Amino acid sequence: MPVHPENTVMTFAALNPWAVLVAAASAFALGGLWYGPLFLKPWARATGVDTSAPAPHRGRTFAVAFVLSLVAAVAMAVALPAGVDAPHGAGLGALIGLLFVATSFGINYAFSSRPLLLWLIDAGYHVVQFTLYGAILGAWH
Repeated sequence: MPVHPENTVMTFAALNPWAVLVAAASAFALGGLWYGPLFLKPWARATGVDTSAPAPHRGRTFAVAFVLSLVAAVAMAVALPAGVDAPHGAGLGALIGLLFVATSFGINYAFSSRPLLLWLIDAGYHVVQFTLYGAILGAWH
């Protein structure tokens, strides 16, 4: 079967570092909204986190989160087909977020007897995160 150039995946050499950085940063902007004004109270209740108590090692937590967001953005950029545009990238990102990330969280949450609401909040965040990654990376291809 012949390989069509429009169906090939991107290589590391072809990555747009600015697109990857913006995609990774978008996870922080989304997280600030998602785990802030949108879902902080139900998320805190579901996890048992006391939001009034100071969080230890916040700088380290954010550094690790950014590095992992960067790794995920790079992986997404490599996984997207060459020549993908923003709408198709967003669609692929939504599928990856829903069918890989959300389902994996669902398995873990089922075995650890975590509340359905917590899964909806956390999995929903990652579906939107990967949708953003796909849209941003697709727009900059």
